[in-house]
Amino acid sequence: MIVDTGLGLMLAAVLLWILVAALLSPLETLGWWAGWFSSQYENGGSSEASPDKGADRQGEGEAAYYVAFLTGISGADEEVHMPQERAFLRLLESELPEARVISDIFPYSVTNRALTGQRVFAWLWRYALRKKEEGSPAGFLINGRNLFQVLISADHRYGPMYNQGGAQIILSALRRHGYPFQSGKPLFLLGLSGGGQICLGAAPYLKEVLRAPIIVISLAGVMCSDPGLMAVEHLYHLRGSKDRVPAIGTVIFPGRWRFMQNSYWNRCRQRGKITLIDMGPMVHTRTGSYLDSDSRLPDGSSYLEKTVRTIRDIIQMETR
Repeated sequence: MIVDTGLGLMLAAVLLWILVAALLSPLETLGWWAGWFSSQYENGGSSEASPDKGADRQGEGEAAYYVAFLTGISGADEEVHMPQERAFLRLLESELPEARVISDIFPYSVTNRALTGQRVFAWLWRYALRKKEEGSPAGFLINGRNLFQVLISADHRYGPMYNQGGAQIILSALRRHGYPFQSGKPLFLLGLSGGGQICLGAAPYLKEVLRAPIIVISLAGVMCSDPGLMAVEHLYHLRGSKDRVPAIGTVIFPGRWRFMQNSYWNRCRQRGKITLIDMGPMVHTRTGSYLDSDSRLPDGSSYLEKTVRTIRDIIQMETR
C-alpha cells in the first residue's frame, strides 16, 4: 500500500509538471514579442557563449557555404554537451573543409537565454543537465521543456512569433561566424530531432534577410506542414527504419496526412522539394542511433560515418 501510494504521488507530480510546463511554455515567446524580455542576441549572442566559438576550428575568412546546426531537445544552452554530438560535429567539419559549421545556437529560447543562465528555475536546469550528462532519467526534464518549444514553433498561433525569434538567433550566429550578408552564399540548416521543425519555422525570415539559397537537412526531425517549406530550396529528411520518433510528425500534424493535398507539406512533396532518405536500421538516440560510432553497417562503416557521409554528399551536390 505504501509503495502504491508513493507511485501514485510520483505520477501525480509528473502529470502536474507536464500541465504546468504546457501552460507556461508560450509565456517567454509572448513576453519577448511584447518587448517585456530583452534578448541576448541583441548584444551579439549569449553572455555565456564565446563569440568566436567554432571559428578557430575552421580558420579565418569567409567560407564557401555555411552550415548552422540546431541541436535536438536535449540541449540546455549554446554549448554542445552530448559526446556523440561533439564527435559528429568534429567529423562533419573534417568532411566539409570549405564550410563553416556553426553549432553555438540554442534554438529553444527566443531570447537565446540558456536554461542554466539567468532564469528563475536555473537551479533546476543545472541539476537536470548534470543528471543528463550522468545518464540519469532526471535529465529528461530538459527534453520535456524543449519539446513544448517545438510544439510552439509548429503552432499556427504562436509559431510566427517564435520562429521570427529563432531566425534572429540564427542570424546573430551567422554574423558572429563571418557570414557575408547579401552575398548569396548558401545556408544549410541542419536540424536534429526537434531542431528540424525550428529550421523550417525560421526559414522564411532568414530568406527575407539573406536572399540566399536555404536548404534544410532534417536528421530524424519531427516537423509539421510548416509554411517555411515554401521558402527553402529543398528539404532532405533523413530517418532510420527503426526510429519511430520522426513518424510522430506524420500522426499529430494534420498537414502531414496524405489526403491533405493542399497542405504545404504535400504541395512541396508533389513538386519534388522533399527528399526522404532511408538511413538503415538506426534508432533515435544513444546506442544504434545516427551518431553512434560503435554500431556498424554491413559494409563496416559506423552509423556515425554513414550519417556524416550522407550529409556531406547532400551538401556537395547542392553546391556544385
